[in-house]
Amino acid sequence: QVQLVESGGGLVQAGGSLRLSCAASGRIFSLNDMGWYRQAPGKQRELVATITRDGVTNYADSVKDRFTVSRDNAKKTVYLQMNSLKPEDTAVYCCNGNVNFRAYWGQGTQVTVSS
Repeated sequence: QVQLVESGGGLVQAGGSLRLSCAASGRIFSLNDMGWYRQAPGKQRELVATITRDGVTNYADSVKDRFTVSRDNAKKTVYLQMNSLKPEDTAVYCCNGNVNFRAYWGQGTQVTVSS
């Protein structure tokens, strides 16, 4: 059974930083495109950042130059470094991944940015 498990969320003051991790486990023979999404209360889920198997990245305009997505294929882990956090970044952050050519979601981790 493939699982994606996020960690690293928490409470931080505006201007601070957090690093999220998403670890894939189970019987994995192909770890392809991975991404981070977030959903704030009362809002639709939105794309934050994606990274291909080869490391090509894409970001939402709202997080460009503040967030960095990366991956360690040997560890089957994707990271999201979040700097200069703003209150509007408050949301549940979920990891999404194409694992063995199927889409999987993590359970999410809460990020709260206080003003």
